[in-house]
This record gives sequence, C-alpha cells and structure tokens, in this order.
Amino acid sequence: MVRETRLAPEDFIYPLFVAPGNGLRRPIASMPGVFHLSVDTLVPECAAAMGDGVGAVLLFGIPETKDARGSEAWADDGIVQQAVRALKRELPDLLVITDVCLCEYTDHGHCGLIEAGCVVNDATLPLLARTAVSHAAAGADMVAPSDMMDGRIGAIRTALDEAGLANTALMSYAAKYASAFYGPFRDAAGSAPAFGDRRSYQMDPANRREAIKEVKLDIAEGADIVMVKPALSYLDIVADIRALTDLPVAAYNVSGEYAMIKAAAQNGWIDEKRAVLEMLTGIRRAGADIILTYHAREAARWLLLRDG
Repeated sequence: MVRETRLAPEDFIYPLFVAPGNGLRRPIASMPGVFHLSVDTLVPECAAAMGDGVGAVLLFGIPETKDARGSEAWADDGIVQQAVRALKRELPDLLVITDVCLCEYTDHGHCGLIEAGCVVNDATLPLLARTAVSHAAAGADMVAPSDMMDGRIGAIRTALDEAGLANTALMSYAAKYASAFYGPFRDAAGSAPAFGDRRSYQMDPANRREAIKEVKLDIAEGADIVMVKPALSYLDIVADIRALTDLPVAAYNVSGEYAMIKAAAQNGWIDEKRAVLEMLTGIRRAGADIILTYHAREAARWLLLRDG
C-alpha cells in the first residue's frame, strides 16, 4: 500500500539482435541468455515477450556486409528493415523501436563518417536521417538515435516529417557516456572501433552538467523521449533529467551491467532474481519511466509471479 516505487513489465523495452539467416538462435558468449536471431526466430521471441507482458522491443541489426559509409543501415532490404516488416505483419500490437546508428554497419566501427582519421559530425547527419526514414518507412513505431552526433535529432525529425512520417516517435540517446560497460554489446554487434575510441562524441563519465545541456538540445530539436545510458553508474543523471523535463525519461541497463549479474549468479555469488529486481527498482526510483534491459523477459516473469 505504501510502496513508493513500482516496477512492472510494461516499464521494459527488450533489446534484441537480428542477423541474416534462417532458424538462427546463436548464443552470445559474453551475454548469457542473449542471442543473435534471424527474422524467423525473432518473431516468436517477440511473441513470447508479449506473453510475458513486455510490449516493446529495440532492434539492433547485424549486417551481412560492412563498408566505410555503413550503407546497409539504410538499405530497403537491410536486416532491420526486414525484421520490422515481419514484426508489424505478425505482431501488429508490438511496439517496434529501431536503433539508428552506423557503428554496426561501418567497417571501421565508428558511429559516423571518417575523414583524415576523425569522425566528422555534420557529414554524418544525412546518413542517420536516411537510416531513420528507412526504418520508419518499413513500419517502425519509434526510432532511437544512439550515435551522439550533434544536431542529429533535428535532422532526423525534419527528414521524417518531410517523408510523411511525422507520427514516428523519436527516442534520443540524449546523455550517452563513453562507458566501459559496453564491452559485451560490442562483442554482440561486432561494433568495436577499429582504431581510437568514441570519447570525442560520447560524454565524459565525470561530467554531470553537460548531460543537462545535451538533453535540453535534444528536447529543443524534437525528441519525444530522452534516454540516459548506461543506467547504474549514472542514476544521479537520471534523477537530474527527471527533474528537468516532463518528457518520458528512459535509462538503458546496458550489456556490461547485465553480464556482471549473470556472471555472479552463475558462480553462486548472488541471488539473481533479487539482484535484478532490486537493480531495476533502483533505476525506476531514480526517475526512469522506461528501462531498456536484457533482463526484460525474466524480470517480467518474476514480477508476475510475485504479484500473481
């Protein structure tokens, strides 16, 4: 009766990796319980998630080929575009969100175009906008730019509107930090930079006020939801953003956070169920309305058992 913070399956977005092939369900070693899925195995996985009470998914694509521009990201027959069409055809009530970034699709692993060994911001924006439009045209309900290029929210919003896709929602990775907790994801997505790092465009973990600036810019450019990533080391940022805006606030419980709990649980060092639910409750308590988490299905089942 007096519990201040409540956690429910509808709070979760379930990130998934979709790859070419048929009948594919390939385990990702650094993320126990997470898989590369082909489109035909993705659909039943999403149906099962809906059965668990999780009504939203975030798709990351693993392309067959990569190049310097990441051109598979906006291909009409790209893996994400194929997946979106299949999901909206088979599961029309599922909320389908797509990651918009170039890092999975470029042969150098960076989130933008490279010139003279550096990521170039402005030249990347049209490619991000083109990717977002292709995802929305395939049927995505929401696009989620994760690249951290300056001005990309405005560029994407303008491109969507001009393409007659004004109803496509936009969830911005607004405060995305240059974190050590992305390692398992980069393993899963094959997106580790071939040289250098991403600190020139992702945020310094030591900076708090900068997050306010970044979020304000994205709100001004048309973001519908703003996200903090990662979650656990940045709960103060989640709380700051919650106090700043009435927009929905999302927090991404990232791959490294997931993998740490899985590894500790497999070694018998912690109670996985209690640890996961405590962690997710803490993220909600800090102010997140929405949590992106690889624990989504199992956490939803535990919550249903607890409350049922």
